[in-house]
Amino acid sequence: MRIDRRESEESRSGSVFKKLLIVVVFCAIVATGFALYRGPLRPAMKVRVTTVTTVSPSQANSVLNASGYVVAQRKAEVASKATGRLVDLEVEEGTIVKKGQVIARLESQDVRAALAQMKAQLEQAKAARAQAQADFIRKKALAEQKLVSWSDYDVADANYQGAMAGVNAAEAQVHAAEVNLENTNVRAPFDGTVLTKNADVGEIVAPFGSAGNSKGTVVSMADMDSLQVEADVSESNIERIRVNQPCEITLDAFPEKRYRGAVHMIVPTADRAKATVMTKIKFLDRDERVLPEMSAKVVFLSRETLASEADAVPRLTLDPAAVVERNGRKVVFVVREEKAIETPVSLGPSVGSVVEVRQGLAAGDQVILTPPARLTSGDKVRVVE
Repeated sequence: MRIDRRESEESRSGSVFKKLLIVVVFCAIVATGFALYRGPLRPAMKVRVTTVTTVSPSQANSVLNASGYVVAQRKAEVASKATGRLVDLEVEEGTIVKKGQVIARLESQDVRAALAQMKAQLEQAKAARAQAQADFIRKKALAEQKLVSWSDYDVADANYQGAMAGVNAAEAQVHAAEVNLENTNVRAPFDGTVLTKNADVGEIVAPFGSAGNSKGTVVSMADMDSLQVEADVSESNIERIRVNQPCEITLDAFPEKRYRGAVHMIVPTADRAKATVMTKIKFLDRDERVLPEMSAKVVFLSRETLASEADAVPRLTLDPAAVVERNGRKVVFVVREEKAIETPVSLGPSVGSVVEVRQGLAAGDQVILTPPARLTSGDKVRVVE
């Protein structure tokens, strides 16, 4: 027998090739798995974030923050004392009115007719009084001359007194009719601005809306000079607040504008359900953009003097714990689409417990707090509380 060495060598060569192929495939699988793990399959890193916000330097002196709403301290639902159809409405939303100005008018033909009747009756009563007075004077003179009996004089005197009482009664009826006529005019109770219009021309207006399908109020109005922010302060923090304490007010509608304010009143009662105490903050400077029922934020300040205009300029700020140094430059990691994006920043001076951001970020950006050293740009992250 002869051993075919070529077949043996080919068999051995094929076996080596297969082993080599298996090693290559295995390495490729490992490399692919590692790449996938580093890439799309890599689990998201759990991180905590902070938000880039705008604050004023005066907030470095803040002792407490609170939120609330702008409320008019002088507000009225203006109604009519009479019942009738609305025939004239002289105001609309936003109209500025003076105290006593006629806002609306009701139908008044029947009331005017009653007034005319009362005035006619008054004239009759005055004529009867004049006649009784003349008769009384004549009878008195004749009685003194003993030309008539004193009993005739007493009758004339009684008629005269009754005529005067009739005039007084007629005058009272005229006054009542005039009051009823005036009640058909709806007047402004104070200087203010019309907020809402609750009835239209042609609708029935009745006191308290007592009649079916009638309107109880014509307009609602408020004195804009009485606007204050009503904010709830926790019972545990109320000792930090005092009357006349300086404040800074920000409206959610205009976050870039800050208004100077001061504590006007701490309401002497607590809300049992919320464990809060209402605090009223007056505006020291206010413009026409401040409207009732706007949501507002209040910063109570510790300084005795109020913030100057320069201090009121808002600055972009960030928690310094979010800033790290990479490759000799200061950077932060901004969370966008569940990924950490390395972003270089330029910082300014500290503003209280935060630091000013001059370049690189915008208000509202979410930035990772205390970024770990292994975090790189593009890594998947998951924000946790």
